[in-house]
Amino acid sequence: MADLQCPARVFVARHGESDYESPLLSDAGGWLTPLGRLQSRDLADALAGERIARVWTSDMSRAVQTGEIVAGRLGVDVVVRKDLREFGVGDHAGSPADPDPFTDTFGSWLAGDLSARIPGGESGQEVIDRFGRVLAEVADAHRGEAALVVSHGGAICMAVAELACNLDPAHGHGRPLPNCAVVALEADADGWVARSWNGEPL
Repeated sequence: MADLQCPARVFVARHGESDYESPLLSDAGGWLTPLGRLQSRDLADALAGERIARVWTSDMSRAVQTGEIVAGRLGVDVVVRKDLREFGVGDHAGSPADPDPFTDTFGSWLAGDLSARIPGGESGQEVIDRFGRVLAEVADAHRGEAALVVSHGGAICMAVAELACNLDPAHGHGRPLPNCAVVALEADADGWVARSWNGEPL
């Protein structure tokens, strides 16, 4: 039974290592490699003591697969939310990923210009708003409980750093999250507080 007087504890993890059908950029979901599956099992084992009540994932297959492996080991169910997905590639769909066409836009986001937009895609504010809506839903559903959210590196690094009141919005710059790395958050009436970033206490 959730304690409605206590904050929700939310662990936000990047999905496991993945392969993709094409090296060209797309919004396709990809799928976990054998290493990615092992990383997902290790993530479940690392969270076993946290009494995770539910796993929430983006609708991209690499995140869903990660969430299902974790949930299976922890004996909980999975909820899928499209708004947890990675920022869209926009007009870069079908283009090579190297050199990274998102560097300038992502840098603008981290520097505080959330109106900057990936051509044909989202602005930074739109990514934060949709990600934040799901985190608010998770927090409301799990007051006094813990939950795991499985998402994507770019969306996590930008949105979580912007939403947590104790982080600089540029915190994710230079601190990329490896596969299945975790950011630990707490939510209460005052908003989000980050407790750790990839194992580093905050």
